[in-house]
Amino acid sequence: MSEHLFHGGCHCGAVRFRAEVDPAHGSVRCNCSLCARMRRWAAILAPSAFVLLQGEDALAEYRFGRGVARHRFCRHCGVHVFAQNHVEALGGDYISLSLTCLDVAPQWLAAVPITYLNGFDEDWTAPPAVTAHM
Repeated sequence: MSEHLFHGGCHCGAVRFRAEVDPAHGSVRCNCSLCARMRRWAAILAPSAFVLLQGEDALAEYRFGRGVARHRFCRHCGVHVFAQNHVEALGGDYISLSLTCLDVAPQWLAAVPITYLNGFDEDWTAPPAVTAHM
């Protein structure tokens, strides 16, 4: 078993997943209108690194703007678990996994480096000018 293989899920347990997450690859916080309101903190994964184990029927979906990103959340407890997206500047298709949905210790989360993304302006190559609120 890989040292980077973790399990996780939503708050009520209806949605469960397995994901390969290497903390050395870091994480992202985005300032788009949705992520900013949720204070979303995510790991960007290849689709092959994520397996939904249960709860497809418990997931609702939200799309906004251009409608490319499929934001998936538990319809029972409301926790945003992951998004399926496509951004060329980030490598094409990817899963944006909410790190706080992983079954890990707070110390593990605290050690994950963060990159700030300027989704508000759809400028994926430069960080936003202000990040302290993120």
